[in-house]
Amino acid sequence: MNAAIQLPLLSSEEFRHSLFSIGKERYHHLHPFHLLMHEGKLCRGQLQAWVLNRYYYQNRIPIKDAAILARSTDSSFRRSWRERMIEHDGDHDGNGGISRWLELAEATGLARERVVSEREVLPIVRYSVQAYLELVRGESMVQAVASSLTELFAGELITLRIEKLRTYYPWLAHGLSYFENRISQAPREAQFAFDFVVENARTREQQEEAFHALRAKCDLLWAQLDAIHFAYVNPGWPPPDAFRMGS
Repeated sequence: MNAAIQLPLLSSEEFRHSLFSIGKERYHHLHPFHLLMHEGKLCRGQLQAWVLNRYYYQNRIPIKDAAILARSTDSSFRRSWRERMIEHDGDHDGNGGISRWLELAEATGLARERVVSEREVLPIVRYSVQAYLELVRGESMVQAVASSLTELFAGELITLRIEKLRTYYPWLAHGLSYFENRISQAPREAQFAFDFVVENARTREQQEEAFHALRAKCDLLWAQLDAIHFAYVNPGWPPPDAFRMGS
């Protein structure tokens, strides 16, 4: 018998504490690339590489949310979850999180068409995002929703990022609306997802599965930054067909 099944069910507060412990240890705010960003030590080309590669992830978030939405038979859940898709895709051209991310890309000096083409995305970024989609499609609903709980940690990082980008990269100031909107959106989305996971993780085994899904999501985010750091910071070896700084 699995040892986790024999453990007692965690209370809501214990469960939240354990989730936050995962974030404290594994969330990508600790990654060297983000530390360099927040110390003002990245050049324009390195920021461009990050924005261009991160767009691939941002553009798949509504696809991830649609996959979760399609699995639910609860109309109340679907009504709430579909708001995430609207917030990212917008309800018409020119608004929504993806459009705001492209404004950030343009603020770095990248052409919108170049970013949207996704031709220069690093292979590991593609693979990690695909792994995320496979997780939400193939694992339980508790695990699929729990994988989004990185939002529990995002609010503090976003606030810090806005401050540091304004301080060290003032030329990005007109492209920060994506982060400004996420300050209020991320905590709201995180609370809904957390309440769902708490209500539906009814055994300790399911709680442990939620922890596993959140760790996997943190690993996927970390892997993306590993690839960007390797290609554009140290040693600075982008693979064939990937974005080249200064090009």
